[in-house]
Amino acid sequence: MREVVMSGDREAPQALGATGRAVDDRLGGAPFLRRAIRKAFPDHWSFLLGEIAMYSFFIILLTGVFLTLFFKPSMDEVIYNGSYEPLRGVRMSEAYASTLEISFDVRGGLLMRQIHHWATVLFMAAIVIHLLRNFFTGAFRKPRELNWLIGIVLFMLVMLNGLFGYSLPDDLLSGTGIRILEGVIASIPLVGSYALMFLFGGEFPGDVIIPRLYVIHILLIPGILLALIPLHAVVLTWRQTHTQFPGKGSSNTTVYGYPFFPVFIAKTTAFFLWVFGVTALLATFFQINPIWLFGPYDPGAISSGSQPDWYMGWLEGALRMMPAWEINAWGHTLALSVIVPALIVPGILFTGLAAYPFLERWVTGDHGVHHLLDRPRDVPARTGVGAGGIVFYGVLWLAGGNDVIADRFEIPLFWTTWFFRFAVILGPVLAYVIAYRICLGLQRRDLGLVEHGLETGVIRRTPAGEYIEIERPLDEDRLAPISDARPPAAVALTRPETRGVSSPEARTSLGRLRIALNRRFMRDLGEPPTSTGGEERKALGP
Repeated sequence: MREVVMSGDREAPQALGATGRAVDDRLGGAPFLRRAIRKAFPDHWSFLLGEIAMYSFFIILLTGVFLTLFFKPSMDEVIYNGSYEPLRGVRMSEAYASTLEISFDVRGGLLMRQIHHWATVLFMAAIVIHLLRNFFTGAFRKPRELNWLIGIVLFMLVMLNGLFGYSLPDDLLSGTGIRILEGVIASIPLVGSYALMFLFGGEFPGDVIIPRLYVIHILLIPGILLALIPLHAVVLTWRQTHTQFPGKGSSNTTVYGYPFFPVFIAKTTAFFLWVFGVTALLATFFQINPIWLFGPYDPGAISSGSQPDWYMGWLEGALRMMPAWEINAWGHTLALSVIVPALIVPGILFTGLAAYPFLERWVTGDHGVHHLLDRPRDVPARTGVGAGGIVFYGVLWLAGGNDVIADRFEIPLFWTTWFFRFAVILGPVLAYVIAYRICLGLQRRDLGLVEHGLETGVIRRTPAGEYIEIERPLDEDRLAPISDARPPAAVALTRPETRGVSSPEARTSLGRLRIALNRRFMRDLGEPPTSTGGEERKALGP
């Protein structure tokens, strides 16, 4: 593998060089640092999505340390006598009272709370978009399967930690979320009641759930994240060659980009400041989670229009649209209305994400090393599957607000529920078909650009009286992503049938299924065209 850097080959300043030699004499590592400084980073905006997630995590850690200095993770009851007049004299937990104190009595406390919450929202959004970018471009393929799996684990841990985090204030909204969590755990067959007693230390809500969630939220899960994020974002990325999109100078054996130092360091530092600035602006001007409006948690009350943070909305939607089905057998009740949406649907989603790289390899027979990314239009089958997954997730997310939708548009609640029940099944299929057709259209457009070039809008009349449009060839920068050679995304798995004898691969049911999926995957794969042009074509008839 060859790396080509576009700048940054100058020698280090004398003072920096002397410092480096002094450190190397005592700690070693100069060869690694020399390679690291010269590592080439391709310059594409989509690679910044992972950086948004990493920087949001840093902001979460910094603001979280501030909040831990004032938050009291206790469910002991106190009488509130703070600055917020409407709640004075109200009996509440110490956790809720300390959150009110942070919001109204600690200097900068409300700003820190809102930065912490907005950074979590951006963190999850960046993770999801980064995951989608990796999926649609095939960045999960060999040798990056481990990095993909770590990313899925990070996704699940951050989602779970977000749930625990906004449950800590013990307000009415977060308490409702804990109540739903209690119902999900209780529905687990055989071990549900034992797990419930273990987590809550007794009957719901008990008096230890907030302290236990606090320890998990600030210690256990962050500790795991602090181990996995550097492994995912730095160690494996540094050990492996950086992925890149097809383009001029890029290939599966050559990385073309800017050096880590000083170009990437300068750009990523500025980008961190942008992420922090945007988060601070959101926290300053856009209110989020105003717990003082919800009041303390009361097991017998719930406010209308209650909505979780967006990243938990899809689970809420799954619970809302699931019919009230139960199975009663041998003295036990199996609550399918909870088990299916809260356990089976997430299990299918996350297991499918984790297994997809290996399933695609099994279908495509592709065991090659890929450092060059796919353009989504060139692999319509994968793009269609991804579009179907997005619609599936989106329908569940929208269903989490079916009561708000029904209220705003003044339609019956059951209409929205039944609409989402059909949409969650039909929507992904329709999305697959539409995305597939869009990919084919973009492939044909690229082929037309290569064969004929760009339309100039200049019409010329020939001596024979015919009108033609003048077209100019694509420049190298625009032509390379379309026409440069790249490793195939799939290979044929079977030989054609000969004299009525099928190939060995097609003699089992599983083998025939694999071959059918392989043919479906390969049917419309984009291939680099061989002809380039700039030809004149007819624009108008004579």
